[in-house]
Amino acid sequence: MKLWEKGISTEKLIEEFTVGNDRELDIHLAKYDLQASIAHAQMLEKVDLLSSDECTQIVNCLNEMLVEVQEGSFSIEENFEDVHSKIEYELIQRIGEPGKKIHTARSRNDQVLVAMHLYMRQELSLIQEGVIEFFETLLDLSEKHAKHYMPGYTHMQVAMPSSFGLWFSAYAELLIDDVFMLKAAKEVCDQNPLGSAAGYGSNFDIDRAFTTEALNFSTLKYNSVAAQLSRGKAEKSCALALASFASTLAKFAMDICLFAGQDYNFIKFPDALTTGSSIMPHKKNPDVFELIRAHCNKIQAIPLQIAGITSNLPSGYHRDLQLVKEPIVQGINQFKECLEIFNYAIKQIEVRSSILEASKYEYIWSVDTLNDWVSSGIPFREAYQNMAKSIAAQQYEPVKYSAHTHLGSIGNLCLDEIRLKMRRAAEK
Repeated sequence: MKLWEKGISTEKLIEEFTVGNDRELDIHLAKYDLQASIAHAQMLEKVDLLSSDECTQIVNCLNEMLVEVQEGSFSIEENFEDVHSKIEYELIQRIGEPGKKIHTARSRNDQVLVAMHLYMRQELSLIQEGVIEFFETLLDLSEKHAKHYMPGYTHMQVAMPSSFGLWFSAYAELLIDDVFMLKAAKEVCDQNPLGSAAGYGSNFDIDRAFTTEALNFSTLKYNSVAAQLSRGKAEKSCALALASFASTLAKFAMDICLFAGQDYNFIKFPDALTTGSSIMPHKKNPDVFELIRAHCNKIQAIPLQIAGITSNLPSGYHRDLQLVKEPIVQGINQFKECLEIFNYAIKQIEVRSSILEASKYEYIWSVDTLNDWVSSGIPFREAYQNMAKSIAAQQYEPVKYSAHTHLGSIGNLCLDEIRLKMRRAAEK
């Protein structure tokens, strides 16, 4: 069944190409198309395009299908083009004539639009919940390892002392920037496009404010052409939010892969979280974090992929827009999986102590000694030049500072302030 069917058969080759993998992807949208169809039916009753009895039959049937979706028994067979044709077919089969009226005053185009908006809005909310859980894990680790020193590097060279507390809380605070992006994407998705039909509105006297309230949208896309033009744009906004999070996770995963190697040897994980080599029995590989890095790098490419599909399209609907569904659905699912496994694995990290005792870090405290000289009254430029000459002549005697005598930025984790910052970001 096709919503646009006019009794003229389509060649099988053409049908397979144009449908693509929409059936598989649309399973993710079934819940949201049903929710939108319920709101649409109730609106049609309100404006007297459905009788009260017809609306009741339609809504009850749609709610039955919602239960089937939740139970996992709802499916889209090969004789259906997409979830929208499947739902309409089931309505007609189950309740007869009233089911034929559900498509009044709407197009498949605004069905896809509203389902995608509802889907992305909900998924972004779920991602935000997962991110905040991950954020709290990192702050807990930061507090636990606040006094565990590690070397900081710049240009891949030994630089200044840092701490694992600072490292964990750094990535926690970066997640706040990503939440800002997520909130912006949710604002874009939180606009009701239903009622824009094929992009040029409907001649019926429909009530778009009613469906906006029924679907809990904050506002609606007032201009029907703007609503149609938001297809692809909303997906790209969502993809940009995913890419922002993915950038943070990919960089964090890279740090872990680096720090777990023998050359750094800062951290390790239980053997059960690592994998081995087929010929080298000593290997304990951080495959989990390598795959997180790779998946997150793929996710960062999704905005460009969507832009490549949509950027040169004129106004109005074009079938090209069908192809923006797959990258966003797959990107959401992949990111949620990466976030879940990262949060699970990072809780089991083991931090090595006394890292700075190694001889290669003997000059890491030189800046602290330099600052002590400045505090004693020596001008900074003079102190800096004296320190540089002393190190070059190998006359500088390294001074080792302890956690009890050296605080500065290493001990200033500001965890309460970072928590408050995240709470404010998430609430906006």
